[in-house]
Amino acid sequence: MSSLASIHARINSILDRIDSGEGIRPTELPGLRTVRCHKNIPRSSVLYEPSIVMVTSGSKRGYVGSRNFVYDTENYLVLAAPLPFECETFCEPHAPLRGVSILLDMAVLADLVLKLPPAPAQANPQPRTIDATPLPEALAEAALRLLEAYENPNDRMILGPQIMREITYRVLTGPRGQVLRDLLAMQGNISQVYRAMHRIHTEYDRQLDIPTLACDAGMSLSAFHHHFKNMTSTSPLQYLKTTRLHKARLMMIQEGIGPSAAATRVGYESPSQFSREFKRLFGVSPAEEALRLRSNLGAQTQPPLRVAMI
Repeated sequence: MSSLASIHARINSILDRIDSGEGIRPTELPGLRTVRCHKNIPRSSVLYEPSIVMVTSGSKRGYVGSRNFVYDTENYLVLAAPLPFECETFCEPHAPLRGVSILLDMAVLADLVLKLPPAPAQANPQPRTIDATPLPEALAEAALRLLEAYENPNDRMILGPQIMREITYRVLTGPRGQVLRDLLAMQGNISQVYRAMHRIHTEYDRQLDIPTLACDAGMSLSAFHHHFKNMTSTSPLQYLKTTRLHKARLMMIQEGIGPSAAATRVGYESPSQFSREFKRLFGVSPAEEALRLRSNLGAQTQPPLRVAMI
């Protein structure tokens, strides 16, 4: 057994003790989530928050535009901005997909950037807000120490945040560090698009229009479309629609509200338009999708707001 495989085996043992529930689930340590899935899931639309995801058994394949990437036991995922994308989940009958997700804390990231020397300039960088990167053993070891600390309440409280800070540091100083620096610096086209993405992600229930978002980003409408699509592989309007539909889907599964109420809460004026666009994205009606998710994730027996989409 390789060193990485040995680390993953120890992580999986702890994950089995911490939480055996399905989905991406919050823990008692803010920012740390467990990941578990017992069945293969075909290609479907998902929405992740800015995070670092390490898979310790099984694998996932993500699709953004014309490219795809695999995050598995040898490659970890860094998502620098909230981005809807499609993914497939693969696991073995005897072993579920397992992993951990660590939300990016911008305050921690900013403090680390201030303490580190400036990164070397990159010629014509092509930042990707989401990508998979080979997993270094030091990062896997940090994840193991984080979970070991989690099992002891005092260690969880004192050491947990410090180890999460170390994990952020290791990602920041790795191949995906530059895109995090760019976002934090709030300079250039990437940060202008990120501001618009953040506004959509937090104000999806308001009457947002693309010309206003372009103006707020300090760009012409055509330039905004161009840079937004380069960064996300989708148009601003499609990003807004997809974000609203994902938020509505979560409300239906987590809060048990109906499609019409969910449509209103995410900014749709027409329930029929909501149903049409929902079915176009997810392949089933809102009511059918809520029933499917409750069945797959066991949401009927879980406390409210405990399960996120995986």
